[in-house]
Amino acid sequence: MRVVADIPNPHVKITLHSYNGKYILKIEKANLEQIYKIDETEVDGDEGVKALIDEEFIELVLNRFQDMRDAFVSSLRRNA
Repeated sequence: MRVVADIPNPHVKITLHSYNGKYILKIEKANLEQIYKIDETEVDGDEGVKALIDEEFIELVLNRFQDMRDAFVSSLRRNA
């Protein structure tokens, strides 16, 4: 897997990889991560992937991170 770009964002760490005909968009916040696999034929190169990362997408990603954290914390409380 080859790192194509680190995409700056004040809220999350975003890394774009290329592997086996796909772009792998890895988004990290604290100890959680989200990965999106995008077929190279679906976008116009690296810049096409970067264009997908708009304000609305980041907002939804941040909400999903909150949901992930809430689910994990709830599980810890139930099972600790």
